[in-house]
Amino acid sequence: MEDPAASIHASCVAIGDGGVLIRGPSGAGKSWLALRLILDPPRALAPAELVADDRVHLAAAEGTLVARPAPRLAGLIEARGLGVRRMAHRPFVAVRWLVDLAAGDTTRMPSAPAGREEMHGIEIKRVSARTADEARVLLATLLATDDYEN
Repeated sequence: MEDPAASIHASCVAIGDGGVLIRGPSGAGKSWLALRLILDPPRALAPAELVADDRVHLAAAEGTLVARPAPRLAGLIEARGLGVRRMAHRPFVAVRWLVDLAAGDTTRMPSAPAGREEMHGIEIKRVSARTADEARVLLATLLATDDYEN
Protein backbone atom coordinates (compact mmCIF):
# COMPACT_ATOMS: atom_id res chain seq x y z
CA MET A 1 0.00 0.00 0.00
CA GLU A 2 1.26 3.49 -0.92
CA ASP A 3 2.10 6.00 1.79
CA PRO A 4 -0.70 8.62 1.63
CA ALA A 5 1.63 11.24 3.12
CA ALA A 6 3.75 11.03 -0.05
CA SER A 7 0.83 12.24 -2.18
CA ILE A 8 -0.09 15.94 -2.20
CA HIS A 9 -2.78 18.00 -3.90
CA ALA A 10 -0.68 19.82 -6.52
CA SER A 11 0.36 19.90 -10.17
CA CYS A 12 3.82 19.36 -11.59
CA VAL A 13 5.47 20.17 -14.91
CA ALA A 14 8.97 19.50 -16.21
CA ILE A 15 10.93 22.37 -17.74
CA GLY A 16 14.11 20.99 -19.22
CA ASP A 17 15.48 18.52 -16.69
CA GLY A 18 13.90 20.24 -13.66
CA GLY A 19 10.44 19.99 -12.20
CA VAL A 20 8.14 22.76 -11.02
CA LEU A 21 5.77 21.71 -8.25
CA ILE A 22 2.65 23.92 -8.24
CA ARG A 23 0.84 24.07 -4.92
CA GLY A 24 -2.20 26.01 -3.74
CA PRO A 25 -5.76 25.72 -2.47
CA SER A 26 -8.55 24.31 -4.62
CA GLY A 27 -9.44 26.76 -7.39
CA ALA A 28 -6.16 28.72 -7.12
CA GLY A 29 -5.16 27.90 -10.71
CA LYS A 30 -2.67 25.02 -10.39
CA SER A 31 -3.89 23.21 -13.51
CA TRP A 32 -4.27 26.53 -15.35
CA LEU A 33 -0.64 27.45 -14.61
CA ALA A 34 0.51 23.99 -15.71
CA LEU A 35 -1.43 24.33 -18.99
CA ARG A 36 -0.06 27.85 -19.59
CA LEU A 37 3.51 26.63 -19.06
CA ILE A 38 2.95 23.67 -21.40
CA LEU A 39 0.88 25.31 -24.16
CA ASP A 40 2.04 28.95 -24.00
CA PRO A 41 5.41 29.09 -22.24
CA PRO A 42 7.19 32.41 -21.72
CA ARG A 43 9.90 32.91 -24.37
CA ALA A 44 12.56 32.72 -21.66
CA LEU A 45 11.65 29.12 -20.76
CA ALA A 46 12.28 25.80 -22.44
CA PRO A 47 9.13 23.88 -23.43
CA ALA A 48 7.30 22.32 -20.49
CA GLU A 49 5.78 18.86 -20.18
CA LEU A 50 3.08 17.57 -17.88
CA VAL A 51 4.22 15.32 -15.05
CA ALA A 52 1.13 15.27 -12.83
CA ASP A 53 -2.10 17.10 -12.14
CA ASP A 54 -4.30 17.00 -9.04
CA ARG A 55 -2.25 14.39 -7.11
CA VAL A 56 1.55 14.37 -7.09
CA HIS A 57 3.55 11.61 -5.43
CA LEU A 58 6.78 12.90 -3.88
CA ALA A 59 9.77 10.95 -2.62
CA ALA A 60 13.39 11.63 -1.77
CA ALA A 61 15.85 9.61 -3.85
CA GLU A 62 19.62 10.06 -3.57
CA GLY A 63 19.34 13.67 -2.39
CA THR A 64 16.73 14.65 -4.98
CA LEU A 65 13.01 15.29 -4.58
CA VAL A 66 11.25 13.23 -7.25
CA ALA A 67 7.67 13.87 -8.41
CA ARG A 68 5.50 11.26 -10.13
CA PRO A 69 1.83 11.25 -11.15
CA ALA A 70 -0.71 9.20 -9.22
CA PRO A 71 -0.98 6.05 -11.38
CA ARG A 72 -4.71 6.41 -12.10
CA LEU A 73 -4.27 10.09 -13.07
CA ALA A 74 -1.12 9.79 -15.21
CA GLY A 75 -1.47 11.83 -18.40
CA LEU A 76 -4.68 13.56 -17.26
CA ILE A 77 -5.15 17.28 -16.61
CA GLU A 78 -8.22 19.35 -15.84
CA ALA A 79 -9.00 22.25 -18.16
CA ARG A 80 -11.78 24.44 -16.75
CA GLY A 81 -14.61 24.61 -19.23
CA LEU A 82 -13.41 21.49 -21.07
CA GLY A 83 -13.17 18.94 -18.27
CA VAL A 84 -10.46 16.34 -17.88
CA ARG A 85 -8.14 16.02 -20.89
CA ARG A 86 -5.46 13.48 -21.80
CA MET A 87 -1.99 14.61 -22.90
CA ALA A 88 1.55 13.31 -23.16
CA HIS A 89 3.41 13.31 -19.85
CA ARG A 90 6.72 12.45 -18.23
CA PRO A 91 6.63 9.60 -15.73
CA PHE A 92 8.83 11.48 -13.21
CA VAL A 93 11.01 14.55 -12.74
CA ALA A 94 13.47 15.92 -10.18
CA VAL A 95 11.72 18.85 -8.48
CA ARG A 96 13.83 22.02 -8.47
CA TRP A 97 11.24 24.74 -7.83
CA LEU A 98 8.02 25.17 -5.85
CA VAL A 99 5.33 27.69 -6.82
CA ASP A 100 2.78 28.56 -4.13
CA LEU A 101 -0.35 30.03 -5.70
CA ALA A 102 -2.84 32.35 -4.00
CA ALA A 103 -0.23 33.24 -1.42
CA GLY A 104 -1.22 36.38 0.38
CA ASP A 105 2.29 37.02 1.71
CA THR A 106 4.11 38.01 -1.49
CA THR A 107 6.78 40.59 -0.76
CA ARG A 108 7.93 43.20 -3.25
CA MET A 109 11.56 43.04 -2.17
CA PRO A 110 12.11 39.83 -0.18
CA SER A 111 15.18 39.57 2.05
CA ALA A 112 16.33 36.57 0.02
CA PRO A 113 16.24 36.38 -3.82
CA ALA A 114 13.83 33.46 -3.67
CA GLY A 115 12.46 31.61 -0.70
CA ARG A 116 13.38 28.05 0.07
CA GLU A 117 11.42 25.19 1.50
CA GLU A 118 12.38 21.76 2.68
CA MET A 119 10.29 18.84 1.43
CA HIS A 120 11.14 15.24 2.34
CA GLY A 121 14.50 16.49 3.60
CA ILE A 122 15.39 18.21 0.29
CA GLU A 123 15.65 22.01 0.01
CA ILE A 124 14.09 23.57 -3.11
CA LYS A 125 13.54 27.17 -4.27
CA ARG A 126 10.07 28.57 -3.54
CA VAL A 127 8.18 31.42 -5.21
CA SER A 128 4.85 32.80 -3.96
CA ALA A 129 2.29 34.36 -6.30
CA ARG A 130 -1.28 35.57 -6.07
CA THR A 131 -2.30 34.33 -9.54
CA ALA A 132 -1.22 31.83 -12.18
CA ASP A 133 -0.21 34.62 -14.57
CA GLU A 134 1.92 36.29 -11.90
CA ALA A 135 3.51 32.91 -11.10
CA ARG A 136 4.29 32.34 -14.79
CA VAL A 137 6.25 35.60 -15.02
CA LEU A 138 7.98 35.10 -11.65
CA LEU A 139 9.02 31.58 -12.61
CA ALA A 140 10.37 32.73 -15.99
CA THR A 141 12.29 35.51 -14.23
CA LEU A 142 13.70 33.11 -11.64
CA LEU A 143 14.90 30.69 -14.31
CA ALA A 144 16.16 33.25 -16.85
CA THR A 145 18.06 35.60 -14.51
CA ASP A 146 20.72 35.44 -11.83
CA ASP A 147 20.46 36.61 -8.22
CA TYR A 148 21.58 40.19 -7.60
CA GLU A 149 24.17 40.66 -4.89
CA ASN A 150 25.50 44.09 -3.88
